[in-house]
Amino acid sequence: MKKQNVVVIGGGTGLSVLLRGLKTFPVSITAIVTVADDGGSSGRLRKELNIPPPGDIRNVLIALSEVEPLVEELFQHRFANGNGLSGHSLGNLLLAGMTSITGDFARGITEISKVLNVRGNVYPAANRSIVLNAEMTDGTIVTGESLIPLEQKKISKVFLTPNDVNPLPESVSAIEEADLIVLGPGSLYTSVIPNLLVPGIQHAIKKSNARKVYICNVMTQNGETDGFTAADHIQAIVDHCGDGLVNEILVHGSPVSSEVRELYEEEGAVPVKVDEDRIREIGISITQGHFVLERQQKLRHDALKVSEALLRMKSNKK
Repeated sequence: MKKQNVVVIGGGTGLSVLLRGLKTFPVSITAIVTVADDGGSSGRLRKELNIPPPGDIRNVLIALSEVEPLVEELFQHRFANGNGLSGHSLGNLLLAGMTSITGDFARGITEISKVLNVRGNVYPAANRSIVLNAEMTDGTIVTGESLIPLEQKKISKVFLTPNDVNPLPESVSAIEEADLIVLGPGSLYTSVIPNLLVPGIQHAIKKSNARKVYICNVMTQNGETDGFTAADHIQAIVDHCGDGLVNEILVHGSPVSSEVRELYEEEGAVPVKVDEDRIREIGISITQGHFVLERQQKLRHDALKVSEALLRMKSNKK
């Protein structure tokens, strides 16, 4: 029996969490990862070496790797001190080194994937650094992914510079061959939408007959999606990219414990309201369930439950 081709598009912690669960199922996985990050170790390497930021790619490679725990720990090790080394993770440096050796960021990822015995394919959304910009509702422009949430203003739209970014041909091919395309989970404006703004990726998703699922965040994000409902998340994708990118949404439909909720409220985050009627008016079907784990007073998607629900959706396709 042919394995289902699953393409997951996003960035940040949420993407890595999902992939750890998805790789335990008999599916063929391709992860397309944002390269708009400009903070921390990634931002420094991007600036100093003129390469795409490796951080989100590093986390995805580890999530899909099948290596000894010590090798994973080594790849994720972050130097606490050392002139020039402080703050860098070893994995970021290895990706930078392999890019230098091969002369190509995407090829560097492929070679590191072999070392880590990665299950699936990992591609950057673009094979060059891209800058994420946001226009706020008051007309101000903020440049740089890490600075956008700090502005604490309502986002009108985000856009990429340069505006002639091309996708990796392998990414487009993976989307064309996909049975299931998953957007998220991850920060809406800084992890999910930047990938969709790469013209070739957006076009390929719209053309695809695959089932297209958006995994909605459980909580709002301060400085990014304050006050957003689940339908608002979808509407933002439609406003940026038009119709045809999402036909289903997966939402967490159970209450969050009061203790965890209070901790998130201190950071300006509240549970995302699931406004079912409005979601259906947009023409999106809903899968709702208990999809979240509470660990160390943080919320994370339950990767196994989410994966099961996604693959069940695919098997129900008419």
